[in-house]
Amino acid sequence: MKKVLAFRLEGCPYCRQAMNAVKELAAENEKYAAVVIEWVEENEHPEISAKYDYFRVPTMFVDDVKLYEAHPGESYEECRENVRRVLEEALA
Repeated sequence: MKKVLAFRLEGCPYCRQAMNAVKELAAENEKYAAVVIEWVEENEHPEISAKYDYFRVPTMFVDDVKLYEAHPGESYEECRENVRRVLEEALA
């Protein structure tokens, strides 16, 4: 299993959506609950976020490959599906 590196910002509604999707998916499927996600608040750790190529948060990487980057207007359903894909890749 691979670790997920996820960037977020405090107060970001899309980040809140992604974090809720992770909780919901983990409650529905125990294999998702086993995935380790390192959430990095980019304002608290700019030295980490500067090493990665992304524009918007939340953004999720597995093995330094960007698998998900939120977009303006993204629905919860879109976010949830993207988070599910990331979790599946971490388990692969």
